[in-house]
Amino acid sequence: MQKKKPAAKVPVHGPQHAKQVRIIGGEWKRTPLPVLEALGLRPTPDRVRETVFNWLNHLRGDWGNVRVLDLFAGSGALGFEAASRGAKGVTMVDANAAIVRQLQAIQEKLKATNVVVQRADALALAQSLAQRGQQFDVIFLDPPYQQDFLSRALPLCEKLVAEGGLVYAESGLPLAVDGDAPDWMAPWEVVRQDKAGMVHFHLLRRRAE
Repeated sequence: MQKKKPAAKVPVHGPQHAKQVRIIGGEWKRTPLPVLEALGLRPTPDRVRETVFNWLNHLRGDWGNVRVLDLFAGSGALGFEAASRGAKGVTMVDANAAIVRQLQAIQEKLKATNVVVQRADALALAQSLAQRGQQFDVIFLDPPYQQDFLSRALPLCEKLVAEGGLVYAESGLPLAVDGDAPDWMAPWEVVRQDKAGMVHFHLLRRRAE
């Protein structure tokens, strides 16, 4: 009886596959964006970004006058995507020094003059921007799922989003189920929502007062 060959062992410390995402549209289409190993960092998948930017193109039209705030920038996939499509200005925020250095390096490589990268606590900066009366037409909220950031960030976005502006919110759970939503969602109307794998993503607009 022929003996079965033992299964090949998977090396524990073997070479890691390069992790990256790509810009999917605009001036820098197909440009790779490296993804660092960082706690809670999970770039928005290409399929989700394509859907979201189709929504935004339909609802916003021309990007030329759009001011964007990317509060939990991470890989920069959302912010650079908006900048690639011609956004007037994109403010990208992250608290991780290594991530910020990488975002700045990509900005320099692309000569992205419409992008500003800031190292800061997202919630503290959002509060400061709101107090200074700054507003944005599109705000991206793609925080780590487990730390309840959305319940704290969305109330700050009430003052940060310009009239008719949109907030993109990504989470591990839907923000409203059968019309039942947490209290902090009360000021917001869900304009679009979808799910890809474990990712729930939404476009929100402030309800008319």
